[in-house]
Amino acid sequence: MDDPFLAGFTLRDVAVGGVRIRAATGGSGPPVLLLHGHPQTHSTWHAVAPHLARRFSVVAMDLRGYGDSDKPAGGPGHAAYAKRAMAADAVAVMESLGHTRFAVVGHDRGGRVAHRMALDHPDAVTRLAVFDIAPTATMYARTDKAFATAYFWWFFLIQPEPLPERLIGADPEFFLRTHVDGQSRTPGSPSPELFAEYLRVYRDPATRHAICEDYRAAATIDLEHDAADAHRRVRAPLLALWGARGTVGRTYDVLATWREKAVDVGGHALDCGHTLQEERPDLVIQALDAFLG
Repeated sequence: MDDPFLAGFTLRDVAVGGVRIRAATGGSGPPVLLLHGHPQTHSTWHAVAPHLARRFSVVAMDLRGYGDSDKPAGGPGHAAYAKRAMAADAVAVMESLGHTRFAVVGHDRGGRVAHRMALDHPDAVTRLAVFDIAPTATMYARTDKAFATAYFWWFFLIQPEPLPERLIGADPEFFLRTHVDGQSRTPGSPSPELFAEYLRVYRDPATRHAICEDYRAAATIDLEHDAADAHRRVRAPLLALWGARGTVGRTYDVLATWREKAVDVGGHALDCGHTLQEERPDLVIQALDAFLG
């Protein structure tokens, strides 16, 4: 089935580890995996993926719990939404498509999955790009009033079930619109069509539960995994890009935070807010062309 947002891409469902993952594939050449964040789906890459597909075999997938991928229950300790589990999904998807070594580009939650992937599967990840994040453990450890105010959902979505699920369920469109508008610094981004796509899946109670479980995992089991790996550093070259007008860029020395976690780090700010690939795809393409070689 043709992807309605990624021109020239084909949609497919890939069964891995007991879950079904929706992926869009296109292009030929060295493999590149694209991972979205919250509240996006793989469609967030609509302006970037077709360009990359001119030179690369591109896979853009919906993380478990998001988009049209399966949405399992969180389970004990929210383990089903640990970044370790989500990274294992992605590696298995790539292997099923014939890619055992690949570059990975992750925005927001996808960047956190990619970071865990580079630690758990170092032989698979050749290059790693993360968009508008500092490491999860760093952000929690250095939380202050300014960050907690700007990123309130980090502390709202982790509340015990069913509090956030019920409250968001009362008006999903209002919550989603408020969240997206608060993150973007570019008028008209995302487009009405793209917002409608995000809202389509956000209306599903299973999606809302999965999103909460994703954040609950980030505040619990993911921090345990990060603490156990505190002595390890990502070996693959790492590119960090962030929005100059976003919260992360204002709150953290982004490159310094990643140099605590990886051995080879470069990057810079882009003139936009949080969702770089939607707000300034031209600059994202320019940076990825240089980084991916």
